[in-house]
Amino acid sequence: MPTYATMPYHLETERLILRPWAESDAPDFSRLLSERGEENHTVERARKAIAGLLAGTENTGIALLPIQRRDEGDFIGYCGLIIGRSTLEEPEIAYELFRRAHNKGYATEAARAVVGAAAATGRRRLWSTVGTWNAPSLRVLEKLDFVRDHLSMEENGEVVWLTRELP
Repeated sequence: MPTYATMPYHLETERLILRPWAESDAPDFSRLLSERGEENHTVERARKAIAGLLAGTENTGIALLPIQRRDEGDFIGYCGLIIGRSTLEEPEIAYELFRRAHNKGYATEAARAVVGAAAATGRRRLWSTVGTWNAPSLRVLEKLDFVRDHLSMEENGEVVWLTRELP
């Protein structure tokens, strides 16, 4: 198995800062997860999720990072690499933003920085899995040169598997 460099845990773009999680992110993270409408995500549950993310980062060398806007300093979501449905050698890129942050190019900007960080680890390929209903997320991935690989059917519906070769 190849050895990969650790992913950078602090990324900056023109408008965004992606950085490690802090316990103080728990209330915002809870609100973001609650926006999904599936169930109420408590702050305590968010704290536990953050602890799990930090432990996972320590073990894998890849990270899902909070996104904050540079000028405003506010938490707007997360973006990073996860094992998800894939592997540590070929991780998935994942992102989620508050609805108020949609349609402003933030997801594309953050994901572009994460793709660069993934390439810097020495990895050769990334995956992403997205529900076929999620046209905005599919557009973000197309802008980042991800290409459709295959479809799968899961309990929540049809999922598109996309991949991107890294330089």
